Amino acid sequence: MLHFRALDAPTPFLFFTGKGGVGKTSLACATAVGLADRGLRILLVSTDPASNLDEMLDVCLTDTPVPVPNAAGLFAMNIDPEAAAESYRTRVLEQLGPAATPEEKSTVREQLSGACTTEIAAFDEFVGLLDGDMAGFDHIIFDTAPTGHTLRLLSLPKAWTGFLKNNERGASCLGPHSGLKMQENRFRQALQALGDPGRTTVVLVTRADRSAIREAARTSGELDALNLSNQTLAVNGRFHATDPTDVVAVALERDQDEALAAMPASLAKLPRDEIPLFAFDIVGLAALRAVLSPANPSHLNAAGEPDAESVDLPGLDRLVDDIARDKHGLIMVMGKGGVGKTTVAATIAVGLAKRGHAVHLSTTDPAAHVTFVVDGVMPGLTVDRIDPRLETERYVAKILANRGRDLDEQGKALLLEDLASPCTEEVAVFHAFSRVVAEARSAFVVLDTAPTGHTLLLLDATGAYHRQMTSQLEPGGSGRIVTPLMRLQDPTHTRIILVTLPETTPVSEAAALQEDLRRAGIEPFGWVINKCLVASGTHDPLLRLRLARERTQIARVQDGLAKRTYMIGWRTKPPVGVDELAALS
Repeated sequence: MLHFRALDAPTPFLFFTGKGGVGKTSLACATAVGLADRGLRILLVSTDPASNLDEMLDVCLTDTPVPVPNAAGLFAMNIDPEAAAESYRTRVLEQLGPAATPEEKSTVREQLSGACTTEIAAFDEFVGLLDGDMAGFDHIIFDTAPTGHTLRLLSLPKAWTGFLKNNERGASCLGPHSGLKMQENRFRQALQALGDPGRTTVVLVTRADRSAIREAARTSGELDALNLSNQTLAVNGRFHATDPTDVVAVALERDQDEALAAMPASLAKLPRDEIPLFAFDIVGLAALRAVLSPANPSHLNAAGEPDAESVDLPGLDRLVDDIARDKHGLIMVMGKGGVGKTTVAATIAVGLAKRGHAVHLSTTDPAAHVTFVVDGVMPGLTVDRIDPRLETERYVAKILANRGRDLDEQGKALLLEDLASPCTEEVAVFHAFSRVVAEARSAFVVLDTAPTGHTLLLLDATGAYHRQMTSQLEPGGSGRIVTPLMRLQDPTHTRIILVTLPETTPVSEAAALQEDLRRAGIEPFGWVINKCLVASGTHDPLLRLRLARERTQIARVQDGLAKRTYMIGWRTKPPVGVDELAALS
């Protein structure tokens, strides 16, 4: 058995978190299976709105615990934000009592229709697990969304506890005060559980990669500030070259070694485990059991890559040319965490600017690092980010200037009390996103989005706003509005680029995202398959085992999923800086 601290002396609650694509779900699932195989009762929970636990465990999951076949004692569930929101709305409406009129109930339901309610409802489900709703399990393991979304979730017990302590009326965006006030004790209990090192451990998962390590260090500091200090570090996908003459393999190992050597001291002091890179896809119970076993089972390793022609797909230069045919528009880059969205977005932005266009590159990712990738300036290119804190400050100032103008001091104090709600941040970020969408009417705007789950919640807010605005139009009237959703649905205004890796799970998640977008009337423009080894020329045994699987996934995208497919070859180091991005574009 591979030495892994999460298995040695596990606390009742285990959180696996980190930058998207580092292998949180794989390690969370492997740990859950390993503990269940010891005869323990384990509940594995995904808090990611774009969860792929179903595919990993080969079982159809719901928002209640489901037994995992062939893993006695293991149960799994997804926290479904929409189902949780509907349950929350029902509970709040019931509190109105039988005397409530249909008009009053309709008003409250409208108040509870936005993204704020979805967030607090999903959070309420999460709090219940920490407060004993699922008694009878020895351990509850949380497979979390990528870092920005997870930090938001883990900060909510503290935020809502403080808000309710100082608010005697409740947040107006959440309906009747009792809907939250009755939960105040549960929030306090959740906060205590998270801060108790005897009950909660946070496993920070990273790759031996500079950006992932930087993100892990930032996350560690923010978790410390939330009093979640019982942390361990898991370095996933560690690679060691077996042939010193293989340039690709040697460069990959050297880059990992250098990234780990430069690790910030705050992260280096944490207890650390290293999990090797595997030749097989980590999907299914057999693969999950092999992750923490001492040897790679031969039945999981298919035949190595045969000699074959290189894959002939256009690169990002062609993609930028295709986009540049128009003189303006919104380009949204989406996908699972860790697939290279930021690199692709930055390359497109630099490529458009190099072709003489004015370009605004921004991001909706709470863990944004576009500035690290661009790392320079060039004519025509503006780089910034939608900063939740700054946007909240601007939004509060705007509301106070408009709605607080005619209020007395007591009225202003009550308005400020409402605006102290954690939901205000979600509303502020949506308003900033809407401004960026509108800006693309006269220039190119490239938006690097947050990992899938967080982006889907933002799109939910966009849809809710659209429904609210269109419902206010008079039937048959002459008034016309253009909502952000309508701009996203307009292929002459918006181009959605889906980014994936040539691996099973990222492709499946991108396919699921594409279906979600299509249900919202949004059609992706094309796919980018990033970090392809197929043309690298490596002869390392482990890497060549991975190549055969790459070809399968590339064919899956090209032949059945994407309208247009572009490819980026594997590089020893990610492109950083205006010059390298310009060369790639």
